[in-house]
Amino acid sequence: MRIALLSDIHSNFQALQACLRHAKKQGVDRFAVLGDLVGYGGDPVAVVERVEKMQQDGAIVLMGNHDEAVIGNEKTLNESARQSAVWTRQQLSPEAMNYLRALPLSAQLGNLLMVHASAYQPEKFHYLIDADDVMACIKAAEISMPTMRLVAVGHVHEQRLWHYSGRQTTAAAYRPIAGAMIDLLPTRRWVATIGSVGQPRDGNPAASYAIVDLAQSRICFFRVPYDHAAAAEKIRQAGLPDWNAQRLSLGK
Repeated sequence: MRIALLSDIHSNFQALQACLRHAKKQGVDRFAVLGDLVGYGGDPVAVVERVEKMQQDGAIVLMGNHDEAVIGNEKTLNESARQSAVWTRQQLSPEAMNYLRALPLSAQLGNLLMVHASAYQPEKFHYLIDADDVMACIKAAEISMPTMRLVAVGHVHEQRLWHYSGRQTTAAAYRPIAGAMIDLLPTRRWVATIGSVGQPRDGNPAASYAIVDLAQSRICFFRVPYDHAAAAEKIRQAGLPDWNAQRLSLGK
């Protein structure tokens, strides 16, 4: 089974549509959305409706910290994100709010564990910034899921593939090359930060996602160009902070 892993859409409908078209051309069997459907962007209604339809068609959908902020307390966010959360809450119907509220924090499929931020205290949305963070994630995943081979997460908005063999002192990472298939060796534990569909932050504005092949134990990361000017215009029309729009063309 080939699973398309998408995360951090952030109400960017243009980027979501581009990634879905690209993934379908790759012949994926199923989709998984690892949280942060909303936040920052100007199209929360369209994104939530599209993802809900995907779930009805068999997709796995998780809750991210921005989804939680919209249905709960946005005060933990920075100012531009907080303003976006308040505005998003005003746009969504009660049914859409209930949909976000019901999303789980994690899901398992075979030897794949999916979570928005980290398998360690997933409800606290820890960032996987360094090797210590990743090792905490790996150890927590092994406890909850002894057969775990790969943990797939979003949240950090950059693509990385971390690996740990047990012979290493700690986990190590590298930046994957877009379109290059990577074998997930069975002697290692793997953590993939799959990047952001709607707001990449590595200096490249192209949308990010990944495909994992569970049968072949392989993963491939992708970058997909999209009309980020149109997505930025949606943000400006909504009266949201202009930095939310500017960063789309900068990849920041």
